[in-house]
Amino acid sequence: MARTTQTLEVGGRALTISNSDKILWPEDRYTKGDLIAYYRAAAPYMLPELADRPLTLQRYPDGIDGPSFFEKNAPKFLPEWVPTVTVDSEFGRHGTVRFILCNDEATLVWVANLAAIVLHVWTSRAGSLDQPDFVFFDLDPGAGCTLATLAKVALGLRETLGEIGLVAVVKSSGGSGLHVAIPLAPRYTYEVCKGFAELVARTLGGRLPELTTLQRMPAKRPAGTVYLDYVQVGRGKTLVAPFSPRARAKAPVSMPLAWSEIEAMSRKRAKTTEGEFERFTLKNAPPLFAERAALWSGSSWKEQKLEPALKKARQAWK
Repeated sequence: MARTTQTLEVGGRALTISNSDKILWPEDRYTKGDLIAYYRAAAPYMLPELADRPLTLQRYPDGIDGPSFFEKNAPKFLPEWVPTVTVDSEFGRHGTVRFILCNDEATLVWVANLAAIVLHVWTSRAGSLDQPDFVFFDLDPGAGCTLATLAKVALGLRETLGEIGLVAVVKSSGGSGLHVAIPLAPRYTYEVCKGFAELVARTLGGRLPELTTLQRMPAKRPAGTVYLDYVQVGRGKTLVAPFSPRARAKAPVSMPLAWSEIEAMSRKRAKTTEGEFERFTLKNAPPLFAERAALWSGSSWKEQKLEPALKKARQAWK
């Protein structure tokens, strides 16, 4: 098939878009052009979450049913106007990794043209790479876990954090789980943040032993439980960015949620969690961006300090 190209003007830059009619979601017939249009609509709300965060691309050049790969190192053909940050590599054969920083709409469109469906970001930003500005928990439902169980665990986490004066925000992962984040003043090391996350996870696990697990190996997790993943707290660890699409049928996206929605979920009788989060898709999400962004950012995103929380924890969690 002949390779087709077109020029798209974005933010004063002329971008060459290739094969915009390439189908990335076969079942839904969504194309690369649809992905680019989605990211352009999302840009005002995504860019504040992406700005200055090292970015890992999850690329699907042949669509979600084809081979995929993660790309951390910026490709050699990266435009010179795209900013990057170079980080010492802890793994692999590269001494350093040159991460893309997605700070403007043109860069967002450029990575979408690579069929980068899913965008994964660090929890810290260039300039303070060793001080994350939030800690997050990936609540991962296992086999047999109901929507109500997942919601009850999320609400238990919110309550546990509230006991020590911390406020959290929540979003769907875009898959079957939830991400609960605690915004922080960027002044703590990753080691401190991971230690705090483990303390919270073990405290919650002790309170909800029949609903949660800390077992990392999926095959060994008790049926019907939620994995409290705090291991993703660490330098170089990532999470799916808010509003990022996922490489799944129906093209669901990671969407900020209100805690009242989680409370409603705790009363539902759905046997699985996925259908709940598939309601936010590449096609229907754009009209919701402004309202949903406010649930994750702005006044909802309160930078908090760990010292008073840990002091309260020593009293409340004896």
